[in-house]
Amino acid sequence: MNQKELAKLELWIVTGCIIVAFIFSLIDRSLNGISKFTISIIGENFIPILFNYLIIYICYLFLVFHVSPELNKKEGRPARSVALVFLLIVAALMIDTISAYWAILLALKLLFILFTCNKANKENALYIEAGFLTSTWILALSAVFLLSFHYAIKVYFLVVIPIAIVMYLYSVYFLIPKIYHKKWKLTNYFFKVFLISFVISLALGGIFGLFIFSNNFYNNTANIQSNFSAISLRLLYAMGRSEELTMTIAFGTALTHLFLIVPISWNIYKERNDLKAEEIITLKTELGKSDANLNFLKSQINPHFLFNALNTLYGTALQEKAERTGEGIQKLGDMMRFMLEENVADKILLSKDVDYLNNYIALQKLRTSISSDIVIDTQIEEQTNTLQIAPMLLIPFVENAFKHGISLQSPSHIKITLQTSGNTLYFDVHNSLHSKKDNDPEKLQSGIGLQNVKQRLALLYPSQHELIIRENAKEFFIHLTLQLSGND
Repeated sequence: MNQKELAKLELWIVTGCIIVAFIFSLIDRSLNGISKFTISIIGENFIPILFNYLIIYICYLFLVFHVSPELNKKEGRPARSVALVFLLIVAALMIDTISAYWAILLALKLLFILFTCNKANKENALYIEAGFLTSTWILALSAVFLLSFHYAIKVYFLVVIPIAIVMYLYSVYFLIPKIYHKKWKLTNYFFKVFLISFVISLALGGIFGLFIFSNNFYNNTANIQSNFSAISLRLLYAMGRSEELTMTIAFGTALTHLFLIVPISWNIYKERNDLKAEEIITLKTELGKSDANLNFLKSQINPHFLFNALNTLYGTALQEKAERTGEGIQKLGDMMRFMLEENVADKILLSKDVDYLNNYIALQKLRTSISSDIVIDTQIEEQTNTLQIAPMLLIPFVENAFKHGISLQSPSHIKITLQTSGNTLYFDVHNSLHSKKDNDPEKLQSGIGLQNVKQRLALLYPSQHELIIRENAKEFFIHLTLQLSGND
């Protein structure tokens, strides 16, 4: 049984269980205190119970058909609605719409999605961490209520912890990164959290103390959901401890933020930032080794001898009227000159990089011109501007296209587009895909060049590029938007 069949089977099983549970809940509610069928049964029992189970089913469907696909994207940030699904589950649990048992099942389903999602996509980090914290909170909260912990602990887990989770995520992903490189950063962060916590505590104390727990609002509501869920803020209030509840929420929120969230979030962000800095240093070291290897190679080759030899071969080819051979030697000579003279600079004129790109494509066209089933379409604008780019940044995408997109036995196509608008470079490569044979040594090396260029882009053009990669069974597509600087 494949994965799709298992997913369908799971959907049918969950649907059946929810329907059966709904029927049994309705029968149980009807048998408790109602001796005959009246219209009030529909209003007092059927509709509220149906609403509860619909919310449970909707949350499950959102997890399966929205959260899971979004977190399995190969590239790009998941939709913000993923966070809204988490908030929906949390809100439904807090207002006594989802029972503890169904909440546990939803939490386990969410954990399964998180463990099997695409963790290689760094854009998923916030949503994966938010999902793990949400599911862990649900499981802990269910245990606290089902095991009948102390009243104050129930209040703390039900209200204070989810607010603390939101504060932690906001601190690690938004607040701390903005102030981390400023002076007095830790003090600055502490006082900002203190201010936010003070406002939240006052707001919660006012809401729970003045409005939610008014007698009119909670009149005769304590028993409406009592048979449906063990987790209920209404039942906590019905115990007659509204003042204790309000104080626990207000002071618990402030103390948790200041003495737990501040040190935990700060240390976690610091460790992650140090790890990222180590990765950058490692990458720079590797780049330095590559530069050293290139310099060593240059020192072993006499450029004058190399170009003289190529010129001799070029002249010989022309004398023998081997024009295609002569053209290929000329292109190769231009490429070697670029590699030895231009590639050592941090940045070069875009026009020179484009010339290298054109020479490479011209050589590949010479190789593939023997087949009429290979179509190579290039729309590369001539660059007369003064824009500069890191050398050899574009060529890996073109090399990858010719490496995996050309087959001398099957119809193949490659389309390369390069244009600029102002300081923005737009670069597209679209090619067919042909799978390598099992004994082909290049089969296991697929994608290494693209990984390297991704790292270079992240290092050299942070927040100044957008790289989109799409792939299906027969075609491969990349789109690169790059903000370049001029030659000032």
